[in-house]
Amino acid sequence: MANSPQARKRARQNEKRRRHNASFRSMVRTYIKKVRAAIDDKDHKAASEAYQAAVPIIDRMAEKGIIHKNKAARHKSRLNSAIKALQ
Repeated sequence: MANSPQARKRARQNEKRRRHNASFRSMVRTYIKKVRAAIDDKDHKAASEAYQAAVPIIDRMAEKGIIHKNKAARHKSRLNSAIKALQ
C-alpha cells in the first residue's frame, strides 16, 4: 500500500485514469460490435456506415494510447476485409 503522500496521490490518479481508459476501451469495443453485427446480418450498407463511424474512434483511441496502434490497424483491416467480402 502507498505510504508517502506522493504515492497515495499517484495511486488515486492511476485509479482515476484506469476507470477513464476502461470507458474508452469499452466504447471502441461497442463500435466494433456494431460493425460485426451488420456484417453478420449481411447488410453491406449498414456495415459500411458503421465502419465509417468506427474508424475515427479507433484511430483516436490508438493515438491516445488506449489501444496499441497495431491493434487498431488490425481491427480496421479485418473489419474492412469482412465488409468487402459482402459485396
